[in-house]
Amino acid sequence: MLTLGPLGLTAPWLLLGLAALPILWLILRAVPPAPIRRRFPGVALLLGLRDEDSQSDRTPWWLLLLRMLAVALVILAFAGPILNPRADAGGTGPVLIVADGSWADARARPSRRERIATLLDEAAADGRPAAVAILTEPPSGPPVFTDARAAQQTLAGLEPAPWAPGDAATAWAEALEGDFDTIWLSDGLERDSREALLAAFEDHGAVRVFQSPRTTFGLRPALHEEGTVDLPVIRTPVGPEAQVTVAALGLDPAGIERQLETAAADFAPGEPVANAAFDLPPELRNRVTRFEIVGQRSAGAVTLADDSLRRREIALIDGGSDREGLELLSPLYYLREALAPTADLIEGPLTDILPANPDAIILADVAQLADGEAQAVREWVEGGGLLVRFAGPRLASSDVGREAEDPLMPVRLRAGGRSVGGAMSWGEPKTLAPFPEESPFFGLPIPDDVEVTAQVMAQPDPTLAARVIAQLTDGTPLVTREAAGEGQIVLFHVTANAEWSTLPLSGLFVQMLERLAISTRGARPSAEDLEGTVWTPEELLDAYGRLFDADTMPGIDGALLAEPEPGPDLPPGLYAGEERRIAVNVLGPEATLGPASWPARIAVEGLAVVRELPLKGWLLVGAAALLMLDVLASLALSGRLRGPRAAGGAAVVLLALMLAPAGPARAQGEAPAAPDSETASADLDAFAIEATSNVVLAHVLTGDPEVDATAEAGLRGLGRVLYARTSIEPAEPMGIDLERDELAFFPFLYWPVTADQPIPSREAYQRLNRYLRGGGMILFDTRDADLGGFGSSTPEGRHLQALARPLDIPPIEPLPEDHVLTRTFYLLQAFPGRFNSRDIWVESAPADAALAEGMPFRELNDGVTPVVIGGNDWAAAWAVDESGQWLFPVGRGMAGERQREMAYRFGVNLIMHVLTGNYKSDQVHVPALLERLGQ
Repeated sequence: MLTLGPLGLTAPWLLLGLAALPILWLILRAVPPAPIRRRFPGVALLLGLRDEDSQSDRTPWWLLLLRMLAVALVILAFAGPILNPRADAGGTGPVLIVADGSWADARARPSRRERIATLLDEAAADGRPAAVAILTEPPSGPPVFTDARAAQQTLAGLEPAPWAPGDAATAWAEALEGDFDTIWLSDGLERDSREALLAAFEDHGAVRVFQSPRTTFGLRPALHEEGTVDLPVIRTPVGPEAQVTVAALGLDPAGIERQLETAAADFAPGEPVANAAFDLPPELRNRVTRFEIVGQRSAGAVTLADDSLRRREIALIDGGSDREGLELLSPLYYLREALAPTADLIEGPLTDILPANPDAIILADVAQLADGEAQAVREWVEGGGLLVRFAGPRLASSDVGREAEDPLMPVRLRAGGRSVGGAMSWGEPKTLAPFPEESPFFGLPIPDDVEVTAQVMAQPDPTLAARVIAQLTDGTPLVTREAAGEGQIVLFHVTANAEWSTLPLSGLFVQMLERLAISTRGARPSAEDLEGTVWTPEELLDAYGRLFDADTMPGIDGALLAEPEPGPDLPPGLYAGEERRIAVNVLGPEATLGPASWPARIAVEGLAVVRELPLKGWLLVGAAALLMLDVLASLALSGRLRGPRAAGGAAVVLLALMLAPAGPARAQGEAPAAPDSETASADLDAFAIEATSNVVLAHVLTGDPEVDATAEAGLRGLGRVLYARTSIEPAEPMGIDLERDELAFFPFLYWPVTADQPIPSREAYQRLNRYLRGGGMILFDTRDADLGGFGSSTPEGRHLQALARPLDIPPIEPLPEDHVLTRTFYLLQAFPGRFNSRDIWVESAPADAALAEGMPFRELNDGVTPVVIGGNDWAAAWAVDESGQWLFPVGRGMAGERQREMAYRFGVNLIMHVLTGNYKSDQVHVPALLERLGQ
């Protein structure tokens, strides 16, 4: 191939034909021959006469030029011109295509996949075997080189991972053998392992690198300092001045994920780090589950919030101090010092504190509560609150818990107190005994300098030992605890200050408060604390920054969390232990993003694919157009376009105009002009008229053409059955764009779930929630026939959970046998589609729904279940083409036909339920139903 800039020629030798154009010019110039000039006086008699047929004595130069151009275009066309021909990289052996496949690749996944497909096409054209590998999850063995076109079948399974290539990729590359060329698709980020990987690949052959220059953004973990949550935003420091928006997402009181707050981070030119600050109230801050950069679709642009960000609200109340101005003797001084770094403290009267519903209430030397307060505190504890009491002189001198057990004390107390180690007492100060295994303090080291000089004593009884969670070396209780409803009551038998013991002066005091879940320590547990523990993954993060449940994953060794390095053994996400949750984020507190640099010997090309464009057809069309003009010009010169002959020329011109492309021309890649407001309003009116003129069954557009076509065909088939068997006459189904279309026009939406369909926007979820609250129904179909674990075992099921999380969906349950869906039109007990699984989910029945005497069905709620969830692929079972032929097989033989019939019956029941509600639950129908049931 001859390459001339962006133009290539597959048969350049044919261009030699252009050398014959001057000869052709002379030949055409000589035809017709020049006439011989003769003087004849009689010619004067012909002056003034007009000849209808005229003939030029010489071909005009412009017509010759037109013909030369037509011939030249034909010669160029057969020379095989190609615009943007692919460069010949050389080589004849195997080619290994590797991609970093990290979270930084997620945003460019379509262009990266297109580039790999193009590279495989080139390898196939050159007859080179190929293999494809992802460095974040390298193969277990050497690559298997196969036909390049066969290797394209593996592209669908190539997904980026939410971590960077690590030591496993380097070890795999260094173990490779044989000669092959490498094509490396880089994610554009610098990392320590890149140099070793490059050296390993160069040992086997030439290396080409594809990498597009772009700015990559990421988030470090959130920091909580002085009431403000700071989010360090990082980027590759190659960009100009920029501003990004960081959103805090969390659950509202209804359990729906929402965007709670946003903050801006401003980058100076070339700066790698900017800060986004959130000033959130404690209640809102504790609801935050993650932060993400708006508009960035990658795991690096997300940071998860764990218990280190959540600060508990602790109420502090003391019994009053007689030593004004002596701060160190205040009953609350050491509690404030211990809790202020990790909790939000509330102080004030109980009447003001209880409505705020704090996580814990601490009473320091409080003996008696005011009238009505004791009952309110007891109800708060039984609802799940934690009440911690500290002893003191007031409590020791009161009668609280003396005659009978006080409802706000874990044990009965003996009169007076106990003093040891003083001048008027016997014995030395007492120390703490080791904590028993059943104690929440078990395992905490006890400092030697912690001593107790006074305490309140518990009244011995048979249940006392079960309530003691810490004691002195002589066996007397130091801390006792009792469960009360969902909450707990804990009593420290010493003061909260250093008056009766040195416990508040030690670090053990802070650790004991933490073990009681009064505070949450901000620091990550140490390696010693994590050693030997097992942590369960709750939610994991994929490369696109989406969370999914990790119910099927085994627990991990706590040692991996000491210095977490995201990878196949430790995917980023939230991990739960016995007492807290730890977030493993893609980027750590010291992470930086640097652009990848390559040696001068490595050719770096862009990821953008410029398609080859053969020009032969266009040139032949141009030559034909020029010859058409030549015919018209020849007719004009000969005078044959005048009079009746003009009709033929007009027909030729009309034909040319008909062959011209319709509509205004625009540049390649240019978007069509946006419609004006009047056009948009007219489109909306037309959409509303079409959707409301008849009953219309609608389906949600997923972005997958095949799935959307199946959904439309399925609703078409169901509509025809409804038309034939019921009084419902549905119109043609419609596809709905959740981001644009109004949903209130449709009583029913069929939503096929795919593993990679995009998550709707916040505005779309608002429309969906209004639709569900207004009486609409959505049928979620994961099309996987596996809802035993609510879809958690399949990609579609996991994606359904992500799609449904922001929806205002009521509690659901497997469809009960007496649900109205089993009898709205047909009596059914199975609900198959293309698959035959009975596990479908609907709105839960009311808790008080009971079976009336003599009635076969419960009195269920009167509304329509807003959602039906299943995986039987109903649309494929209903689907028909325009002629009414089934598009997909269902089962085998007569059993399959029966299954398809039952699928249609379920569809009929579903639509009848949508349109009539629980009409068939009315008692007036019971006699007829009993007769049909044979009872």
